Amino acid sequence: MTRKNKIRLALSAVGPGLFLIGYNIGTGSVTTMAKTGAEHGMHLFWALVLSCIFTFILMVAYGKVTLVTGKTALTNIRHEFRHGWILALYILTALIIGELLALMGVMGIVADLLQEGIRLLLNDTVVHRGWIILFLAVALYFLLWFGRYKTFEKVLTVFVIFMGLSFMVVFFMVKPDFGAIATGLIPGIPNTPGAMGLVAAIAGTTCSAAVFIMRSTVVAEKGWNASHLKTEKKDAFVSAAMMLFLSAIIMAVAAGTLNVMGLRLENTVEMIHLFEPIGGKIAAFILILGIAGAGLSTIFPIVLIAPWLIADYTGKPRNIHSAQSRWLIFGAMLFAFGSLVLKQRPPALMIFSQAFQACILPAVAIPILILINRKSLMKSHKTGTAWNTGIWLVILFSLVTSWFAITELL
Repeated sequence: MTRKNKIRLALSAVGPGLFLIGYNIGTGSVTTMAKTGAEHGMHLFWALVLSCIFTFILMVAYGKVTLVTGKTALTNIRHEFRHGWILALYILTALIIGELLALMGVMGIVADLLQEGIRLLLNDTVVHRGWIILFLAVALYFLLWFGRYKTFEKVLTVFVIFMGLSFMVVFFMVKPDFGAIATGLIPGIPNTPGAMGLVAAIAGTTCSAAVFIMRSTVVAEKGWNASHLKTEKKDAFVSAAMMLFLSAIIMAVAAGTLNVMGLRLENTVEMIHLFEPIGGKIAAFILILGIAGAGLSTIFPIVLIAPWLIADYTGKPRNIHSAQSRWLIFGAMLFAFGSLVLKQRPPALMIFSQAFQACILPAVAIPILILINRKSLMKSHKTGTAWNTGIWLVILFSLVTSWFAITELL
């Protein structure tokens, strides 16, 4: 087997993981990690590590239940609990609202970055953000109209690889302090306004309720079954490890630049200006393309979440080319223009949407603990003490971060 075929086989084996990396490490994660690094250095690194560990635990749990039962998350929640349709409908509604909020921030940040990239490339030529968003929305809708899941998986794989390489290049340019990174593993919350909100946002963007519900769907789309349990666990590990690696790099880059200079991140384009003195326009372009790639990789799952979750809830086949799905995707694309009419800057929208996501996590973590221990459902695949302990810790973490989020949002 050639090296090219080996790489292709390895990537296809972790398709769902790459899909979720593309979903999770988007502009929301970039903004949250960069803002955290800018304002607090690496002091909240521990929250990121815990979030990624708990993400792995719940991804495995949701994937396992789906593979054993052959049913996706909301279908199981709806039918396995008394009045489960209420909980399933709440999760569906809350996730769609959260993702539409995120979409406004994502498109706004990508438009800001591409506007800056065009300005650098074409000698200060400024293209209005509205035209950039319109172009991206039409192009993405066209791809979704004709594409299939495997196509999206391939596109997301390219975005994720390019995004990772871009951040790694910038990371080595900055040369962050590894001692400070190690110190950040010690839990503690700075006594400053907004610190608890950032902890909630870190949890919301990494240990995201949407990730676990979507995990169930993309595993089903892959066609895996109970014979793929080991593959599913390996795939979840790759996904969570890459989320930790890329998020840590982003946080460290901001800590080594913005935090050292005493600057706060109010606009993502500020990061671009900081890297020009380090590596000139090349560094700026690398960062622009990396963050824009992160944003575009996020948009695919965001606009697919409504048709997929509704199919999951109703138990109907997932068909993104149905009339209902195309109208839902079209409606979601309209929210992409939201940053043009709202007063808040896109980074502020992203932090708010990520903190909002943290409030949904308990409603997702508690049901899976019950489902994965139900012998009539899981039969010989009922989970053991170690995984039960892990899920209980996730529930505790979800309740604490939800309280942080509610405190800051109010």
